[in-house]
Amino acid sequence: MKDTDHPPNPASELRSAGLRVTAARLAILETVRGGNHLDVETVTSRVRGRLGHVSFQAVYEALHAFTAAGLVRRIEPAGSPARFEGRVGDNHHHLVCRVCGRVTDVNCTVGEAPCLEPADDAGYLVDEADVTFWGFCPDCRQGS
Repeated sequence: MKDTDHPPNPASELRSAGLRVTAARLAILETVRGGNHLDVETVTSRVRGRLGHVSFQAVYEALHAFTAAGLVRRIEPAGSPARFEGRVGDNHHHLVCRVCGRVTDVNCTVGEAPCLEPADDAGYLVDEADVTFWGFCPDCRQGS
């Protein structure tokens, strides 16, 4: 079996990223990875449900450190608080519902990363494309 066949060990990942391993950080990382595009308030609430007290500031700081280390990804759909997800490094995109704000992952379906290239790169070396598709999720479409 290759190392990639084993699920990631959050404590080892934190250490490899140069981050201190604490019960709160482990719970935060596991919560983000077990959720779906969670905002800081939701992460904080779920971590408190697991551990008891943890400050909003501690969660925010951990998420910032995790994002900088590439352990989680921060997305900011217009009109929405920042959200965090455990799916990193694959240049995927998102669908966002205009009614309820639900966010759904969309795989990059065409070409190599980045899957879109600007008409004029203005001298930049482009290594990622970030596309947000806006519309109405199935639940909100049913309700209208």
